[in-house]
Amino acid sequence: MDFPQKPLMAAPTKIRWVVFALAFLSSWTLYLHRYVFGLIKPKLAEEWGLESDELGLMDSVFSLTYSGFQFPLGIAADVLGVRLILTLLTLLGAIGLALHAWAPSPSQLWFARGFFGTGQSAIFANLNRIAPFWFPKNIRTTLQGAVGVTAGRLGGLSTSLLFGYLLLGVLELDWRTATFIFAGFGVLLAALTWLFFRNTPQTHPLVNQAEVALIEGDGSALEESASLQGPTMTTREMLRRMSPRSLINFFALNVQSILSTIADNIYSAWIPLFLFEVHNLKFKEMGIYWSLPLLGGALAGLIGGVLNDRCIALTNNRRWSRTAVAMIGKGMAAALLFVAMFWYQQPYAFCIFLFFVKLFGDWSLTTSWGVVTDIGGKATASVFAFNNTVAGVGAILAPILYGFLALHYGWRAVFLSAAVTYVFCAISWLFINCTVPLLASEEIPEE
Repeated sequence: MDFPQKPLMAAPTKIRWVVFALAFLSSWTLYLHRYVFGLIKPKLAEEWGLESDELGLMDSVFSLTYSGFQFPLGIAADVLGVRLILTLLTLLGAIGLALHAWAPSPSQLWFARGFFGTGQSAIFANLNRIAPFWFPKNIRTTLQGAVGVTAGRLGGLSTSLLFGYLLLGVLELDWRTATFIFAGFGVLLAALTWLFFRNTPQTHPLVNQAEVALIEGDGSALEESASLQGPTMTTREMLRRMSPRSLINFFALNVQSILSTIADNIYSAWIPLFLFEVHNLKFKEMGIYWSLPLLGGALAGLIGGVLNDRCIALTNNRRWSRTAVAMIGKGMAAALLFVAMFWYQQPYAFCIFLFFVKLFGDWSLTTSWGVVTDIGGKATASVFAFNNTVAGVGAILAPILYGFLALHYGWRAVFLSAAVTYVFCAISWLFINCTVPLLASEEIPEE
């Protein structure tokens, strides 16, 4: 599709915000689709007699392909560009969701879960690569928080309200029909991404020179984006250029990602089934109650991004600003989840507590995005993809663990194990230093 060229001396165009909107919608749709399975679990339990441990294994199948394709498709984004890979993944994810509704039996549903995981695998790795090209450092973490956390959590919130409350509860649609409707959103988004997104502002036909100059600012954004467009390294070269210190640092980041993913799996996959089995809630109530912790997660993205950027600006210390924001968030999440157990038998009060647990627990996710961008350099998308791949260990183990605990020890054990996980996740941030570059030859200024 050809676009008219803007005059060079015109006022700055605003295409960077169109790109931001597309990234926001991509993250929103990712979670809009992903959280559908959590809501149809009660239906699958009734229709096919599946137990919580079997449903947990289906989540693990999703996580296996989601994790397995993270790194190779992250490298593909570094090599081929975000526009192509993001468009293809969005389309594949929509097809994978539609296969859930098509599946006539559990055996076909296993296939649908795996295909869906492939389509969703490296979308965040692609989105994380957008920030260094389209926005300067002083607002980057705030925007990354909006895209990576707020948009995603709003997508999950939208699933609970639109899919659970409206389509299944109020309109009483069959869950398969509702799933096909949601899959259509992904097809539309894939078309919009291909038409209106470009890998850099310099190559976007609707961006004029004034907007390029505005994005480049003092030149740091230009210098960084230019370095990111250099020759792509092989995995072997990347590992060869990592120092022992950067390896330890990256390992600590991977550990916290695994722990955070284990804790987060409760909200993405199990709350509706918990409300159905323990409190006998129907879809109208379930959609409202589940939306509370997801709303907390959505707000956390904005709060965490602002906290990171402002703390860095005030203290002039990027390393300890990021660590403090993340540790406080995970620590408060642990404490509040322990307290929430006193209101376990009151679903509305319990979900209000989960709102605050998710609020504190999720603002550190913005910090994780920022750390990856800080240390990643030329391999930002690959680093993000590798970190998410390792985090997939948590996504594979958590459904098996929680399904087993729910079936044999009850749902209290599920929530208590998540609280303990938050504690260890908070501690892990003491060992993460965002000023240690992944590649030994690259330097990161303290601020």
